[in-house]
Amino acid sequence: MGEPSIFENSSCREEEDHLLKSSPRILVVDDSSTVRVALRIELERMGAAVSEAVDGIYGFESAIREDFDLIITDIEMPRMDGFTLCRKIKSHNAKKSIPIIILSSNYTEESIERGFKLGVAAYISKSNAKTELRECVRELLGRNVLLRRRTILVVDDSVTTRHLVQKSLLAAGFYVLTAENGAKALKILHNQSVDLILSDLNMPELDGIGLCRQVHASPELGRIPFIIMSSNGDRATMRKLLQFGATSYLVKPFNIDQLVVMAEQFLSDHFQRLSEEKKRLEAEREIIIGSITSLILALEARDKYTRGHSESVATTLVHMAQHMGFNAEAVEKAKIAGKLHDLGKIGIRDDILLKPSDLTKEEWEILKTHPSIGAAILSPIPSLADIIPAIAGHHERFDGKGYPEGLKGDRIHLVARMIAVADTYDALTSDRPYRKGFPHDKALTIIEEAKGTQLCPDCVQSFIDLLGK
Repeated sequence: MGEPSIFENSSCREEEDHLLKSSPRILVVDDSSTVRVALRIELERMGAAVSEAVDGIYGFESAIREDFDLIITDIEMPRMDGFTLCRKIKSHNAKKSIPIIILSSNYTEESIERGFKLGVAAYISKSNAKTELRECVRELLGRNVLLRRRTILVVDDSVTTRHLVQKSLLAAGFYVLTAENGAKALKILHNQSVDLILSDLNMPELDGIGLCRQVHASPELGRIPFIIMSSNGDRATMRKLLQFGATSYLVKPFNIDQLVVMAEQFLSDHFQRLSEEKKRLEAEREIIIGSITSLILALEARDKYTRGHSESVATTLVHMAQHMGFNAEAVEKAKIAGKLHDLGKIGIRDDILLKPSDLTKEEWEILKTHPSIGAAILSPIPSLADIIPAIAGHHERFDGKGYPEGLKGDRIHLVARMIAVADTYDALTSDRPYRKGFPHDKALTIIEEAKGTQLCPDCVQSFIDLLGK
C-alpha cells in the first residue's frame, strides 16, 4: 500500500496510446487511491473505461451489478481481501468467466499458487507492473474478445455428459449447441456456424470417427477444431483420429475445468491464426490493388478524356453503397470494384482504345472483350474473387442487350449494375472528342430515361435520390 506510483514513466507521456480497438470495461479493486489513480490513467490511455472499488466487498458488488471485461485486484484490503473476491466471483455462474489479474506487493510462491488455484488469469507484482501489466491486459482482453460468444458443438450420447459440459462452457461465456450423435451433429453443422466441436467417440448412427472424417472432408467445415472425448485411451485409436483431422484427444473421466481451459486455448490459438492470416491477405490485397490501380491510372493518363475516370466512378460507388445501406466491408468492395472496373482495357490495342473517330464493327467487338479480360486478370487472386462478377458484368444491360454474356435483370451482379449507373454518369458529364460534357441535370434526365432498359431501376433511383435534381 501507499506506493508513490506504479507507472512513473508512462504517466508522463504526451500522446495517448490506445491499444484497444473497442472500449472494454475494467474494474480496479485496491484500497490505495494512489494505485487506483495510476491504474485508471494507464488503462484509459489504452482506451478502456475504468471503474474503481476501495475493497473486496465493493468490488464484488460492482462486479455483480455491472458488466466488466476484466478485473484487476489487490490482495491485502480491509473487509474482504483479493483472494476472497476471486473465489466469490469464480463461484458466481454469471460472472465466473471474467478474467482477473491479481496485482499485489505480496509476490510469493504460495500466494501465486493460491491465486491460480482460484482461477485468476495472471498474477503480477506491483514492482513489475510498469513492464508487465500493459501487455497482460492487452493479451487477456484480446483473448476475451476472440472467445466471447464463440459457438461450441458438444456431441455425446450421454445426457449427463452433455449437460455437464454444456453447463461449464456456458458459465465460461461460450454459446453451446448439443447433439446426441454424429448424424444430428452434421445437420446442425450444415445449418449453423460452429467454432469448435467436442465429440464423444462411441455413439449410435454416426460415431466420433465418422463425424470427424466427414467434417474434415468438407471444405466449409474442415477448419473447425475437433476435440475427441472418450474413455478409450488406446494410442492407436488416438493416432487414427489425429490422421482423420482431430485436433486433440481428451480421455474420460476428465476434469471439467481442464476441458474449459483446453477449449479456450484452442479457440484462442485458432482465431489468432485466422486473424493473422486475414491481416496477411489484406496486406497482400492492398499491394495488389495499389499496383493494378497504378496501371489503370497510367492507362487513363494517356487520354485526357478518360483521365481520372475510374477514381470518379469509385467515389460515386462509395456514396451509392452507403446510401443503399451496405456495411463497411461491402462499401470497401464496391470502391475497389469501381477503381478496377476498366482493368481489362489494358488488353485492348491503343489504335482502338485511343481512336478519336467511330470504331468499326470489328474494332467494337474487340473493345467489348475488356470486361472479360479484366475478370481473367483478377481470377488468380483469391482475395479479389468477390469483385470479379462486378468487373465482368459492368457493361451488361438490365434488358439483356449488354455484353459480354447478355445477362438480364437481377442476374447481373448488384455492384455491376451500380457501376453501370456511375459509369454512365461520368461518361455523360465528361468532355469527349465529339461533344462537350452534359450538365448535371441533363445527365440525370438521360439516366432516368434509361431505367429498365440499359440501367437497373433500383440503382438509378438510389443514384437520383443521392444526388437529387
